[in-house]
Amino acid sequence: MHNTILIAGGSGLIGTRLMQYLPDNYQFHVLSRSKRKSTDRIKYFTWDTGTRTMDMAAWENVSVVINMAGAGIADKRWTKSRKAELLSSRIDSVLTLKEAMASLDKLPLYVGASAIGYYGHQGDRVQTEENGAGTGFLAEVTAQWEDAHQQIFPHFDREVLLRIGIVLSKHGGALKEMLKPAAFGVYGYFGNGSAYYSWVHIDDICQIILKCMEDATYQGIYNATAPQPITIKTLVQAMKKAKGGFGLTAPVPAIALKLVLGEMTQMLTDSMRVEPTRLNHEGYPFLYTDPKVAIKDILDRNI
Repeated sequence: MHNTILIAGGSGLIGTRLMQYLPDNYQFHVLSRSKRKSTDRIKYFTWDTGTRTMDMAAWENVSVVINMAGAGIADKRWTKSRKAELLSSRIDSVLTLKEAMASLDKLPLYVGASAIGYYGHQGDRVQTEENGAGTGFLAEVTAQWEDAHQQIFPHFDREVLLRIGIVLSKHGGALKEMLKPAAFGVYGYFGNGSAYYSWVHIDDICQIILKCMEDATYQGIYNATAPQPITIKTLVQAMKKAKGGFGLTAPVPAIALKLVLGEMTQMLTDSMRVEPTRLNHEGYPFLYTDPKVAIKDILDRNI
C-alpha cells in the first residue's frame, strides 16, 4: 500500500497539524486553490471547486483521501451569502473529488470530515452515532455535507466519516478565541454556562485519523470527541486552571452575543452532549481525556 495521502483542506487547522503529526513515512498531495511551492514531503496541486476541476496529477500513487475542506464556521458573521458559502464549500469539495474519481480505479480509504453540529441543540440529552440529525442551520448544513460524502463512498473500499467536536488548539477554533480575553484576566463563558461542549484535543483528531489508516476495522461514522463532554463553564474553568494565576470567571449574556454575532450565537450557545460511543467500543486509546491537561499541553507546546 502506498503511503501517499491526498488532502483536501490541507491549509486548515486540522490539515496543517495532521501533516506535522503523521509519521515521516507518509507523503502528502495537498489540493490548493493557488499554486504553492512543494517540498520533499508535501506536493501541492491546484483545484477549483467552483468549476469542479483539478490537476489530475494529484492522484499519482494515492491510496488515502482525507477531506477536511470547508469554510470556517466561526470565521465570519452568518450573512445570507456567508451561509451559502459555508454549505457550498463543503458540498463542492466533495463533488469535485467525486467527478475526478470517475476515471480512476477504486482506492482503499476515504476519511471525511463532518461535525457534531449534525445533532443540533439537544440540551443535556446524550447523543451517540445512532441519533439522527437535529434542527437549525448547523444541523442542516452538516446533514447535507454527510449526504455529499455518501456520494463518493462507492469509489473506495473503506470509508470513515468523523463527526468532529470542538477542536482544542491554540491556532484556531474556540480555544483560540477564548484565550484572547483570558490574556487580560477575564474568563468568559456563554449564556448561563450550562451548554455542553463536546471537545477534543487536536492531536487526538490526528491520532484518530492515523488509527483509521492503519486499522482496517474502522469504518463508518464516528463521533470524534473526548470521552466526557463538559459544559462551557467547566471548560472555561479548566482553561483558567491550565493557565494558572488569577482571573475573573463571568458569563457573557446571550443577548450581548446576539447583538455582536447575530445568528452565529447559535454556535456558541447550542448544547451538544456528544459521546464517542463507537471509538470507545473500538478501544481507541484517547491521548487526552482531562480538559485541563489537554489545554495545558496545548499551551506548553504551542499547538
